[in-house]
Amino acid sequence: AENQVSSVIARTQLAILWPLTCASPYSTLTSLQRKRYLFVCINRRAEDNPKGSCAAKDSEEVYQALKGEVAARGLAKLEARVCTSSCLDQCATGVTVLVEPDHFFYGRVTVADVPEIVDGLVKGQPVKRLVLTSDQHNGAR
Repeated sequence: AENQVSSVIARTQLAILWPLTCASPYSTLTSLQRKRYLFVCINRRAEDNPKGSCAAKDSEEVYQALKGEVAARGLAKLEARVCTSSCLDQCATGVTVLVEPDHFFYGRVTVADVPEIVDGLVKGQPVKRLVLTSDQHNGAR
């Protein structure tokens, strides 16, 4: 009986401390998730590194512009979250943006591409000219 009481107390404490994992499974977590996450590589390597890096191609500016445009269009709360990332192994085609859960990469992204990318989010259609194809993935490694 004492073990059962301890178990109930432990579960109650867990419920108070970890609301995302208690009650109906994942319901709170699901309500916090956006429909899409955009990971912008901001990895920086030495300038003489043959792989290059997204940061050397202005990825930090792309990140700021994308984040600002998503917020300005009112998409940041429910539709999309723009995040930074370290290397996404697509160095030859940077600036690289990984779109999840759709699981595709945009490549060679510039600040000028940002409005079109956000238009694509609104329409639910990727910007085809920026989507990396499988042969571009292979050439990037």
